[in-house]
Parts: sequence; C-alpha cells; structure tokens
Amino acid sequence: MTASLTIKLYMDGAEIDTMKRLHAEGSVQGFTTNPTLMRKAGVSDYEKFAREAIAAIPDLPLSFEVFSDDIPDMEREARKIASWGGNTFIKVPITNTRRESTVPMIKKLAQEGFRLNVTAILTLDQVRAVADALNADTPAIVSVFAGRIADTGRDPMPIMRESAALLKGLPKAELLWASTREFLNLYQAQDAGCHIITVPPDILSKRKLAGSDLDDFSLDTVKMFFKDATQAGFSIL
Repeated sequence: MTASLTIKLYMDGAEIDTMKRLHAEGSVQGFTTNPTLMRKAGVSDYEKFAREAIAAIPDLPLSFEVFSDDIPDMEREARKIASWGGNTFIKVPITNTRRESTVPMIKKLAQEGFRLNVTAILTLDQVRAVADALNADTPAIVSVFAGRIADTGRDPMPIMRESAALLKGLPKAELLWASTREFLNLYQAQDAGCHIITVPPDILSKRKLAGSDLDDFSLDTVKMFFKDATQAGFSIL
C-alpha cells in the first residue's frame, strides 16, 4: 500500500485557465512560474499575466520570477513584483548568468521582510549560503532542482535530505523539490523532508494512479496497446 501524501503540491506552469481550474478544484496548495514556462504558455505581458493570476488566486502562494541579469535591476524588479500584492513570493535565481552570487541581495530583501523563492539551486553550498542569508522571521522557499540533479546521473535524495537539515533552524523557510520528472518524485520528496514539490499538470493528473494494483495496471496497458493497434488499422499478413 502506498503511503499517503502530505507534502504540499504546487502547480508548475503558466497556463492561466489550468491554474484557475486547479484552484477551484482545491487540487494544489500553491503555484510557481518562471519566464521559460510563461513563454511556453504564450504569455506576452508579464505584469498583466501576474496580476490576473493574483486576482484569480488571492489565497494561495504564487511565485513570480525576476528576469534581469543585472543584480541591481533584479532588486528593482523584485520590489516591483512585491507591489503587485497577493500571496506573492519573488523568485530570485541563486546567481546571474555570469555566476555572480545574488546572496547579498537575497539577504537584504529577506531582512526587509520580502518573501522570496530562491531558485535554480543544485548544490549544498548554495543551500548553505541561502540559509545563512534568510531571515528566520520571514517566510521563504528554497527551490532545489532535484530533477536536474538526477539528470546528471546523481541521486538527488542525499542532497535533498541534507538541504532539509540545513533549513531546520529557519522555521518559516520551506524546502521545495523542483524539476519534477515523474509521480514517484512526490513520495521521494516527502521522504527527503521537503515541504513542497512543484508538479506540472501532466504529472499531477497521475494522482489517480497512486496505489494502483500492478496486475490491473498491466492489463490496462495491454488494452491500450490493443485499442491503439485496432484503431490504427494495423495488420500483419
């Protein structure tokens, strides 16, 4: 029997209609976006999209990311995003494209009470630096890209467990498992001590399969192959 899931599920994406639907269903506890997902969803006006999402989902956390590569401009954008209101977290990458650390800016904003989602983290040294910079009295999200770690052939579980330990002294900081690849990751993230996992809608839809009987699932797979072969009109003569 599969253990029950208590980890918070955040939708990862920028399709506003899907976001509204999942919010209405009560299927998730928050939402994350990024410029790549927004571009994929066809978003052309960043602020218009964000304000629409905030108006439609005023009661759940939403993360919107700065996109400048200049750290002073990142700070300006962060303050602008915060001014949009709502239950907003400002996503800040751990470095810019020149590997210049954003940690000093993160510390400054955290001390001022800005709620941050520090993103694109893949190493324990990065987690340590962020943990040292955060304000214990200010909510924050620390997004470690477990899926990208796994893409390199490394097991992300030890890194995620150690990341959770590094954040123990920050009661308002939550560890987020990012770049989810499969439904199993939800259980792995929970087992590692993560508070949140971001889930794209296609993986979120697999929740109905949790705990399925594998013999029955095998039969369903055979039926799928048979149906598709029949509908395609395949034959071997």
